[in-house]
Parts: sequence; C-alpha cells; structure tokens
Amino acid sequence: MKEHPDHLAAAWGELVATARRTVADGLVVGTSGNVSRRLRDLILVTPSGVPYDRLGPADTTAVDLEGHQIIGTLRPTSELPMHLTVYRHTTATAVVHTHAPHATAVSTLVTELPPIHYMAAAFGGPVRVAPYALYGSDELAAHMLDALRDRTGALLQNHGTIAYGDSLDQALDRTAQLEWMCRVWLTAHSVPGHTPSLLSPGQLEAAGAQLRGYGQRGHQG
Repeated sequence: MKEHPDHLAAAWGELVATARRTVADGLVVGTSGNVSRRLRDLILVTPSGVPYDRLGPADTTAVDLEGHQIIGTLRPTSELPMHLTVYRHTTATAVVHTHAPHATAVSTLVTELPPIHYMAAAFGGPVRVAPYALYGSDELAAHMLDALRDRTGALLQNHGTIAYGDSLDQALDRTAQLEWMCRVWLTAHSVPGHTPSLLSPGQLEAAGAQLRGYGQRGHQG
C-alpha cells in the first residue's frame, strides 16, 4: 500500500529531527548512528555517511523489509541489517542506534548492564550486551536479536546501543535512558573501596509492574 505523500514527508521530517537530536544530545558523533521508522512495509532510514543537518525532503531514503531500495538515490545506512532484523522479529515501528559514550564503555566491561536502577524494568529486565561482530554484518544483527530477546534495548559490545519502540520519541527516550543508566553504573563502579548496590529480580519485577501504570492515560511516557 502506497503512503500519502504528505504522510511520507511528515514521517521523514520526524525521522530527520530525531537523528539530529541524537547528535545534539551527545549520543552520536558525526554520522556514527542511524535512525529508522516503519510505515507498513516501508522502512524510512537515514542514509549512509550524510551529516544529519544536511538532510532535507529530497533526501528521503526508504527500503522494503527485504532491504530493496524503494525511495531515494542515497545509499541506506550500513547498519540496515540490524534495523530490518528488529522489524522482522518485533512489533517496533521505530529504531534508534547510537554510539553513546557511556553505554559503549559499559559494553566493553560486562555481558549485561548490572541492575543499578529500576528503569531497567522499562526494557523488560537487565540490558544484555550483544557480542562483538563487524558493523553492518548479518552476524552483528543475529547477536543483537539474541540480546533483544524479551527486551526493548541492548548494548553492542565495543560499539554502542540499539533501542526500539512504538514511535521515534519512545525509541529515542529509551536510548537516552540506557545511556543514563550506564553513566550511573560507571560512576558508582568507579568509587574505590565501594561496590554499587544492585536491585534483585523481585525488585525489578515490582518496578516493572508499577511502571506499566505510570504516566497519563492516552499519552506515551
């Protein structure tokens, strides 16, 4: 089914704005991250190697679920396999991938982000680290999918983060939350002679139940 041009233009504008926020918020440097949004069977995605502040309506880039380019002449992001894997195996309508510094640092130290804060429950539980694989590879996408099992976000070893949601705002919010939790754990873990207290599975489960009723009805958050 074809998208109405106005709807497509609005979706692309929202995607570009989200990509620019990843830079402004310090989650990526240059063009090191990527963002995508699903519109039925069409995947809007940031192109490879183009600074986000240079993207305009004429640069709209989109592929189908098999990765075939449907719209645009700019080459899609090299991390397209990760984005497509998320869409094929989850209900996501938006994906954000970054090289957030604190999260990347944590990915080199542990195989799972220790449950330092109850917001881990918002991801479905402790956030896992996907083993390292070459960027843009099917191997990395497979490792990522395993780390995302029953989760909405993951760390990528020596690489960065991946998070998805029902909207670009939600995917970006989860990315920022993950970076914040990693920063908290690194800060606490760095204090000599002290070991950070961690939450138990029961405490995370209780927090998750409470978070499901958090916020205003009819609003995401």
